[in-house]
Amino acid sequence: MAAGQAAEEGVDTLLLEKMKRPARKLCITGKGRCNITNIVELPDFIAHFGKTGRFLHQAFCRFFTPDLMDFFKALGLELVTERGGRVFPASGRALDVLEVLLQWLELSGVQIKLSSKVDGLTMINQRITGVVSRGREIPCDAVILATGGASFPATGSTGDGYRLAESAGHNVVPIRPALVPLETSGDAAGKMAGLNLRNINVRMLVNNKRRKEAFGEMIFTEFGVTGPVILTLSGEAVDAMRDGHKIALSIDLKPGLDEKKLDARLLRDIASRGKEQVRSFLRGLLPREMIPVCLNLTEIPPDGQASRISGKERRRLLTWLKDFRLEVTGYRPLAEAIITAGGIDTREVDPRTMESRLTKGLFIAGELLDIHADTGGYNLQAAFSTGWLAGRSAAQGV
Repeated sequence: MAAGQAAEEGVDTLLLEKMKRPARKLCITGKGRCNITNIVELPDFIAHFGKTGRFLHQAFCRFFTPDLMDFFKALGLELVTERGGRVFPASGRALDVLEVLLQWLELSGVQIKLSSKVDGLTMINQRITGVVSRGREIPCDAVILATGGASFPATGSTGDGYRLAESAGHNVVPIRPALVPLETSGDAAGKMAGLNLRNINVRMLVNNKRRKEAFGEMIFTEFGVTGPVILTLSGEAVDAMRDGHKIALSIDLKPGLDEKKLDARLLRDIASRGKEQVRSFLRGLLPREMIPVCLNLTEIPPDGQASRISGKERRRLLTWLKDFRLEVTGYRPLAEAIITAGGIDTREVDPRTMESRLTKGLFIAGELLDIHADTGGYNLQAAFSTGWLAGRSAAQGV
């Protein structure tokens, strides 16, 4: 986006791509479908970035969701809006997004050099004069750093942009994984590995106090939990763990029923299906994979008749269905995170232009900045918006 916008402003533009193929990370976003953006209104959109969202206001006011959707439609890419306001290419293929972008770059006159890692910046009196790539200096009047973060390093995102920015005097807020699977204690999650739960509510507890919650879908894994709900909560969980706090997840498996209504349902089911074995009876409440875990944690005999479930056992079952606890012991490494939290301190970047406040002619866009949101298309929109603004600003300044 940054390169194309600069070229459309009429300046000679060179895009240096580290990998043999461009935009490999874009091609795996949204499970290969590329969740381009989200149609929620601007205040709600910014709220998804938490404390870092304020920095993006200028970029979003210049180039936001409707502008991005019109941009892609003009390039011939059909879009669809799905549940939660998420926008995807109608084909469901991220490769189609890349294809129209590459065609646009060609028409705009952008020169692309592949397998061209940038090893350094050249500056005189804190003003950009060029870059060093493949052992030679390439002179220029402006540089836009849009290298991405440090997650999924196989795509080329190995943190090069942070080092380049530091060489120009920038501070980097410690990077860490965001939108990352969480690890849990015990063997409960592992016994249910692969199980996908929908329409559940998960509360994150910090030192046993409720901090945040999310409704939707989660998945059990060999090491713990993942899925949209978990990824949404993971950023705050990671930060809390790094600060030494204890984290637990409270899973409400029946969020549509309060405890009184759920207890009434249990009593009705026991009355009507009392002759069934308990493990068979529970199939009306839980996925098959969860039943052994439930019976173990509630200490209800699996082979007895449902009619013999005692009042205490029923209350334990009720509590477990509404408050299935998992202790969080850690999180997966940065290489497995969807995005990188932390990054270049936004106080050192002009939000009106994306130009460095420290080095003239240096512009910074996308995941390199200390901004991140939860899932739903927010992070890609931020990348496109800051890239759009950086490209236009860089061209107008040369």
